[in-house]
Amino acid sequence: MRTSCPYPPCSGTVDETGYCDLCGRRAAAGPVPVAVPSGRHRVTQPPSEPVSGDEGVPVAGLIRLPGYTFPDPSSRVLDERTMPRHAGRTCSQCEKGRIGEGSGDQPGLLTGFCPNCGAPYSLKPRLKPGDVLADQYRVVGPLKCGGLGWVYLARDLHLDGNYVALKGVINKSRREVDIAIAERRFLTTIDHPNFVRIFNFVRHEDGESGEQTGYIVMEYLNGETLEEICDRAAASGEPMRLEHVLGYGHEILAALGYLHERGLLYTDMKPSNVICTQDRIKLIDVASVRHLVDPDAPVLVTTGFHDPAEALPLRLSVGSDLYAVGKTLQKLFRRSRADRDAGIEPAVESFRRLVNRAILDAKKRDGRFRSAADMSEQVTGVLREALALRRRRECPERSALFAPTPALLDAGLGTAPPLEDWIAPGAGAAEVHSGVSLPRRPAPQQVATGLPIPLADPEDPNAELLATMTAPDARALLSQIAAIRPDSIEVRLLRYRAHLELSELDNARACLDGGPQQAGTAAHHAWRMAWHRGLLALARENIPAATREFEAVYDALPGEVAPKLALGVCAELSGQTDKAKEHYEVVWQRDRSYASAAFGLVRFHLTAGERGRARATLDEIPRVSPHFRAARTAAVLACVNRLGTAPETAPSAADLDEAVSRLSKGEDGGSPGAGEAGERLTAAVRRAALVWSLANPGTRLRGNRAVLGDPVTEHSLRTGLEQSYRALARQARSADEHGTLVDLANTFRPETLL
Repeated sequence: MRTSCPYPPCSGTVDETGYCDLCGRRAAAGPVPVAVPSGRHRVTQPPSEPVSGDEGVPVAGLIRLPGYTFPDPSSRVLDERTMPRHAGRTCSQCEKGRIGEGSGDQPGLLTGFCPNCGAPYSLKPRLKPGDVLADQYRVVGPLKCGGLGWVYLARDLHLDGNYVALKGVINKSRREVDIAIAERRFLTTIDHPNFVRIFNFVRHEDGESGEQTGYIVMEYLNGETLEEICDRAAASGEPMRLEHVLGYGHEILAALGYLHERGLLYTDMKPSNVICTQDRIKLIDVASVRHLVDPDAPVLVTTGFHDPAEALPLRLSVGSDLYAVGKTLQKLFRRSRADRDAGIEPAVESFRRLVNRAILDAKKRDGRFRSAADMSEQVTGVLREALALRRRRECPERSALFAPTPALLDAGLGTAPPLEDWIAPGAGAAEVHSGVSLPRRPAPQQVATGLPIPLADPEDPNAELLATMTAPDARALLSQIAAIRPDSIEVRLLRYRAHLELSELDNARACLDGGPQQAGTAAHHAWRMAWHRGLLALARENIPAATREFEAVYDALPGEVAPKLALGVCAELSGQTDKAKEHYEVVWQRDRSYASAAFGLVRFHLTAGERGRARATLDEIPRVSPHFRAARTAAVLACVNRLGTAPETAPSAADLDEAVSRLSKGEDGGSPGAGEAGERLTAAVRRAALVWSLANPGTRLRGNRAVLGDPVTEHSLRTGLEQSYRALARQARSADEHGTLVDLANTFRPETLL
């Protein structure tokens, strides 16, 4: 049965094969393709359907990029009506005049003469539907016009008619021939899942001129370019998610890393050179691939994706490719309006810093990422941050640059009241001593030695030796490293940290002074030096200087957690509450191993009188954390401590009941534990309960035999507090302390008739 071709203005008919006998296109089921904007001309865009949620392109085991299924590839074949007419190209003869370029609404001509040199040109496809190349590849029709020639859809007659793509050259200039040869040479050696596969190289005689033209035979990718995806996102009014922009970057960098490891450069990265299929991201149009050191190789770059200050071709480098990746991500971000993605603003800021480092200008090119792997590591970090903020659950990964620290920046919140608090003046007057405890900020000197420390640079000549060194204290460590020869950056930094721990700040500074000369301008050394300068500034209580240094580290490592924690503490010490809370929340939302961020949030909750939120945050610290017991202790104190002098800052009956419940739980239930600290914590609960009972006569707390007695009365509370003071007396370090605590026990002892 024959039907009319559904592609107006074609007047052909569709025969039994399902293809039009005039335009050669398949009458696909479903909606008829419509013309949509793409770049500077209009092309036929076939309808696409999103795949299910468990399909799409997997990225780093974290997300799946949106995938789409497309109709039969033949529906993408262009005809006279849909061929691009506005873009034009440079004349291959004089390399100055623009040929085939339209003006306004007037389309460009596919044939004509160069306005500069007068040479005739033809931009028409050389191959026609039905042409057979090398007795194997039957042409279906042209797909698109690239920078060097037409790309055609064909069927492989030797492999069940599978679709392939043929890429040829439009005009036969020496430059274009050189580029085609270079493309053939490199593409046959590339074997990576994120690169288009090359099957063959064939020649075909042009029917009009009789010239032999070469064609690359490559896999056909049924998908969309990133350029087209951006166009669709902009047209739909629905922004592309930041996570997807980062996911595309991750896959692009995997492909470029493969090239760079083999001494090759891509040089022409841009959104239109990346195709997204249902389950893969692939780089195409790789005619620009060249050796890292090859001054005679042809060079292809695209304006806007190449630093114009880098003279071609000698200054092309790995950094040049990464610059183009940064520009590609920047364009995706802006075109997709991902900056309007509410709820993940901190991740957007991290993304901006990621791009800014990649596209540093030529004068600062040493500050760019060293490799695709380095950049990919930060891309993945920012992706984890965005996912954690959007999903509201952690997305951790152990850092490859910072060592975990055992220190906890809790400002004393996770420690039971020390013995000194129980013998201070007024401690014996329960009516006036109510356990007032306003949250304190961490001491800058403690922060300086409590923040994470960068791992040793594996390229340092002493890295292996330093990794095996152990010392009981900082003084012993200094003695050990004094004999290491030759000196190196990592030896200096280790010596610096030992002096910092000993509070020998001038000696620490001397260790850093020689570091920049040894490190040079390499980016992987620059951030290390900035981090250690920031720690020294903290130790000197110069918070503005510390903030500047940690901001520089954040610029260099936007995907790392440690710089955000450091900036959070600096903001808290500077009184910048909102900024501190933002940094702490980002760190804590992303990785629950950074308990210092949780305690930072707890301090703000308690200052605002939000005991419930403080306890909820502390409860998020996992049991496997070394700070789990400190969190349980802090949760009890958050229930019983008075947060000011006003009556409303005193704990309520519900708070005290919660404290008793937490304190009386067994070990498996999260008890702060026994021992001397547990005795002091129990005493704090009993004292707070007695204060509340005296202030609220006639009202009782919930009974608990082990802590407050059952029923709870003034008599039971005084008896329990007396027992606590006698237990504290056994912790006394001197006879005077012991006597004071025993006297206090007698003070709280309930009156009897004997």
